[in-house]
Amino acid sequence: MRIGLALAVVITHGAITTGGQAADSHLWVTPLRPVLRAVLPMFFALSGFLVAGSLERCRTLISFLGLRVIRIYPALIIEVLLSAFIIGLSITTLPAKAYLTDPEFHRYLLNVTGDIHYLLPGVFADNPFPNTVNSQLWTVPYELGCYITISALALIGVVRRPWLAPLAALGICVLHLGYRVIEHHGQSLYMLGGIPGTLLIVSFLVGISLYLYREQMSWDGRLFGGSVILAALLLTYLPGGEYPAVFLLGYVTVWLGLTDYRRLAIIRSADLSYGVYLYGFVIQQLFAFLFPEFRYWWASVLVCIPCSLLFAAASWNLIEKPALKLRRPLMKLEAFLFPASGQRFWQKGVPLTDGAAKRDI
Repeated sequence: MRIGLALAVVITHGAITTGGQAADSHLWVTPLRPVLRAVLPMFFALSGFLVAGSLERCRTLISFLGLRVIRIYPALIIEVLLSAFIIGLSITTLPAKAYLTDPEFHRYLLNVTGDIHYLLPGVFADNPFPNTVNSQLWTVPYELGCYITISALALIGVVRRPWLAPLAALGICVLHLGYRVIEHHGQSLYMLGGIPGTLLIVSFLVGISLYLYREQMSWDGRLFGGSVILAALLLTYLPGGEYPAVFLLGYVTVWLGLTDYRRLAIIRSADLSYGVYLYGFVIQQLFAFLFPEFRYWWASVLVCIPCSLLFAAASWNLIEKPALKLRRPLMKLEAFLFPASGQRFWQKGVPLTDGAAKRDI
């Protein structure tokens, strides 16, 4: 599911990186519209489901947030530095000194903190989608918002009070819908492109809710099919339909994720999804810059997907997987700060099982 959704993001960006905003806008009014709008909510719902499992296995927020930092930041930092110092410095139209001293260059480095900027001076200025190095980083602040939200829920006992997660999802959804109704003065809420970023946090909370209620949920193929059809109709025709659709997409995502199928060896041995997600757009922009005669969406997809997978494999083996070794000192720090308790502080009475910290983060 993760690698499939990451590759879907790259495919989606094939139009905008080769044809510009006009081509991208046209794509959103084709029959592919509901599929394109579903990709990121599904990505965040899947993340919520998996991260909720990590929360349940961690003893305190020290280990939980520490594992999130280990998983997210090393690869993000390297991607930002490669974009700024290698790609940017190699192709910028400015002299090296002017490039390195430009305020835009310094602002771009703030991406490592989650303060997102898209422009590097003199880089991709003449591309079909100009002056943007990595558009995909726009989701990083919302991802950080997801972790803040789940941490707050953990502190008030979401594992013992699972109803807090769907309540939070519904509350944020209603508040954001009300805000948009007021902002549009009661007029149409129709959106040409994707869904609002706030609904990605809602999707994340839906994933958490489905994990917490996984034993009570009915994972039925008929419910799955009905959810797919209804979500597609809502995302295609109904202004504001994305609000109820994200709840349906959460069910669709987890139902697919829970199916038992034969997985390829490469999927079992490495998690390439994050690397594909991080590097895909940069690689597509570089392709459009280097080969203007091949600015076709299908050419971008055929070339950039293999390149993205190669970069993702390098990121996993050289950065992400080695960074996971930091789990051991993290657990030692947690044990030093909280030596008296062998229980998870948000789930009283549940012991910390051996090896819990060694599982998938």
